[in-house]
Amino acid sequence: MNSRKIRLYLASGSPRRREILEQLGFQLERVHADVDETVQPGEDAVGYTQRLARDKAAAGWSVAQALGLPSRPLLSADTTVVLDGEIFGKPTDADDAFRMLRAFSGRTHQVLTSVAIREGERTEIATSCTDVTFKPLSDAEIERYLDTGEPFDKAGAYGIQGKASVFVQHISGSFTGVVGLPVFETAQLLAAFDITLP
Repeated sequence: MNSRKIRLYLASGSPRRREILEQLGFQLERVHADVDETVQPGEDAVGYTQRLARDKAAAGWSVAQALGLPSRPLLSADTTVVLDGEIFGKPTDADDAFRMLRAFSGRTHQVLTSVAIREGERTEIATSCTDVTFKPLSDAEIERYLDTGEPFDKAGAYGIQGKASVFVQHISGSFTGVVGLPVFETAQLLAAFDITLP
């Protein structure tokens, strides 16, 4: 492909994913992809994020088709946090966010992000897994963080690229994957569709 901006549909409302893709040079058009994010019985974290990424891609593709939009690749993604086998999604309220951050205090959890690319009937998925270690957190530190309002639209109740960065003692894996879109895996997926980074 040439150096012109490559257009992608983005089946995600995440401003962080949009920002990463725009920094990479893509021109994006958001399509709505509303899916049920309930964890299925017996579903592990990898299966959960991959299912949601696939479901969001399918939902977004259906919307694009229904609107008669031009055919072009669609990207969707899902991020979740897991500790001791428990899946931590977006917190339902301040108490839930507090519970999550208390659980991560002084421990290492995993952040999983699955990315799906769909074009036509073809869907490909890649998943990144990153270990994130938090320093021990006091109740006062957690409360101050909750007061910022930052945790409430994020899996695991924190944003590594924001004020919670001071909690992170160590990271092993993909920083952009924790933010919400692992760039390496995304580039590999795009390459599978003969799309090179602009």
